[in-house]
Amino acid sequence: MEIETFYIDAFTSERFTGNPAMVCPLNRWLEADTMQKIAAEFAVSETAFIVGHDNTFKIRWFSPTVEIDLCGHATLATAHVLFNHKNCHSPVIEFTSMSGTLLVHKEGNLLQLDFPARPAAACPVPSGLEEALGHPFSEVQAVDRDYLVVYPSESIVRHLTPDTSLLEKLDKSVIVTAPGEKADFVSRYFAPLLGIPEDPVTGSAHCTLIPYWSKKLGKKEMKASQVSARGGTLYCRDEGDRMKIGGQAVTYLLGCIII
Repeated sequence: MEIETFYIDAFTSERFTGNPAMVCPLNRWLEADTMQKIAAEFAVSETAFIVGHDNTFKIRWFSPTVEIDLCGHATLATAHVLFNHKNCHSPVIEFTSMSGTLLVHKEGNLLQLDFPARPAAACPVPSGLEEALGHPFSEVQAVDRDYLVVYPSESIVRHLTPDTSLLEKLDKSVIVTAPGEKADFVSRYFAPLLGIPEDPVTGSAHCTLIPYWSKKLGKKEMKASQVSARGGTLYCRDEGDRMKIGGQAVTYLLGCIII
C-alpha cells in the first residue's frame, strides 16, 4: 500500500523553523499500531492521519510513542495540505477528533484554529519540578496532561536547560511561560512523557496559555512566541470557551510511504 505524505513546517512562514508535522491522508483508517509505527518512523513531534472528503474530516494524531488527544501544529499542517495540495475550496475545514469538533478558517495568509479552552488551575508544587527545570519559578498551575509554570522574564524561559531524565519522572508534560519582550507572552513545551523532549511550537498548549495571559494582561487578542530553538509565532484570541490560534505553514517535502 502506498500512502501520500506531506512534511509541513507549522506556525512559521519560513522553512527550517516552526514545528514540523507529517500529514497522511487515508482512504480508510489503518490499525492504530500501524499508525503508531509510521509516526515513530517519521520521528517528528506529531503525525496527523485524516479520513474524509471535501471540507469534513476525521483526524488522529500520533507522537513517536503515543496517540495524542489534541494537537495544534499538526492540525494547522493538515489544513495547509488540504487548502494548498488537495484542492479544498471551502474557507472552513471541519475536523472531528478525540477533543470534539475542531475548525480551521482560512483568513488571508493565516490559518485560524478554533480549539476548546483548557484553562489551568492552581495546584501544589509537584515534587521534583523545580529541580527538573533547573530554575525557581513564581507560579505553577495544572490542567489535564500539563503543568503550567510561570517565570518572571522571557530571558529565563529562553535559557532554561531542563533535565529530561527528571522531567520524565513527572506525571504531566510542562509548559513554561513568561511575559514577552516583543510578543505579549512567550513559552516552551517539554513533553518527554509523549516521546518529545521539547516540542518546537505547541498549538494545543495555547489552549491553556491564552486564558491565563488574557486574564493576566486584560487582553483578548495577543501575539505569542514559542522560543524554542526553531521558534514560532502564534496569533491568539480568547473567545471564552473557545480559543482562536492563528499561524502560517510552509511545505517542505511531498512523497509517499509504502507499507
